[in-house]
Amino acid sequence: MERPERALVVTPHPDDAEIGCGGAVAGWIAEGTEVYYVLCTNGDKGTSDPNLTSERLAEIREREQAEAARVLGIKEVVYLRHPDGALEDTAEFRGQLVHAIRRFRPDVVLATDPHRRSFYLHRDHRMCGMVTMDAVFPYARDRLHYPEHITRDGLDTHKVGDVLFWGTEEPDTYIDITDTIGVKIESLKKHASQVGGEDGDTDVGEFVRANARRIGQRADMPYAEAFRRINIRR
Repeated sequence: MERPERALVVTPHPDDAEIGCGGAVAGWIAEGTEVYYVLCTNGDKGTSDPNLTSERLAEIREREQAEAARVLGIKEVVYLRHPDGALEDTAEFRGQLVHAIRRFRPDVVLATDPHRRSFYLHRDHRMCGMVTMDAVFPYARDRLHYPEHITRDGLDTHKVGDVLFWGTEEPDTYIDITDTIGVKIESLKKHASQVGGEDGDTDVGEFVRANARRIGQRADMPYAEAFRRINIRR
């Protein structure tokens, strides 16, 4: 697909964006795209370490996400700090995403695909994808939804061109990440609390390369990421 001028990534947990679309956004950024993140939860439940509290884990994971974003060249990360596992389809959460869309005015929004059948999907991933799609259309487009964004914050409505869902079972769009897979891996390694493994020896690079190679075979690319694309602005 054509490179966007601005892209917004809505990610449920720290590390999800790097896993799902880190190579694609790194490539876009290298060519001049401005990419922004909205991180929906603080990831405060994702550990088996009995010595970690939710408060401490949230601090660690926010720092890890900031470091990973710097590796990729993300322009800004918005931290919503909802508790891990607590995303709901509410007017408040939807409004936060609408606000980000109207503020950053992306051509493309990326998020987790909320519709999967063959494997269980984390509830936060379902909520994130579903509410993101609703925020994109019609809420961010129509001025009578969240009018306080206009009157209070001076933000205009915005029409997003495309939504790209990662983690999809029905991909129709493949992005070559051969030139950026190294950056993707380095960004993912910043999430040490999640990808280090119990013995600290897990080879993250090997896993990422094997997965990207498998996806790339479908599109005759050495390494790729796959998405389900919804075109809105025709």
